[in-house]
Amino acid sequence: MASYSEAQNQAGNQAANQAGRGSRTIQLISFTVGNEEYGVDIMAVREIRAWSETTPLPNTPEVVRGVINMRGAIVPIFDLRARFGMPRTEPTKYNVVIIVSVASRIVGILVDAVSDIITINEDEVRPMPEMEQVSGIGFMEGLITVGERMVGLIGLDRMFSGRMLEAAEMGQRPLLAGPSAESAGAA
Repeated sequence: MASYSEAQNQAGNQAANQAGRGSRTIQLISFTVGNEEYGVDIMAVREIRAWSETTPLPNTPEVVRGVINMRGAIVPIFDLRARFGMPRTEPTKYNVVIIVSVASRIVGILVDAVSDIITINEDEVRPMPEMEQVSGIGFMEGLITVGERMVGLIGLDRMFSGRMLEAAEMGQRPLLAGPSAESAGAA
């Protein structure tokens, strides 16, 4: 079985080989949240980790589980169930955190389990059907059929835009920055 980094290199090589030949080949990491399967572009994935407790931060949205220290970097962890409008995940040893790069930030997403690496042609991504705005559908880039399975393609840039990215940035600021630290030093 190929390692994750070998698969990521293979994804880059396959995409390069497809350049100029019509549709581009992309690889996705698929994972489950509840009974549904989703995927993200493998090129955005930096690491897949087993669940470990996070350090909670005050005044953060419900979807922010807290932060972890990953080799000296403070990484905010987002609960994808909560982001989809479902009740927060009650993590077990089977849950997984997928570390991804989004808009020059590193964040983690808590999912139930990683399923597969899927290779598709870009033109196999079908648009989302027209429907009333449902929680979570705003950051879906499309749907992919894999055998009998339907996989939702998540747009990480859409998911972590605006307020969610601000929450990620909050976890990456120095803890003693701000007016309270300055006024404490002046006293």
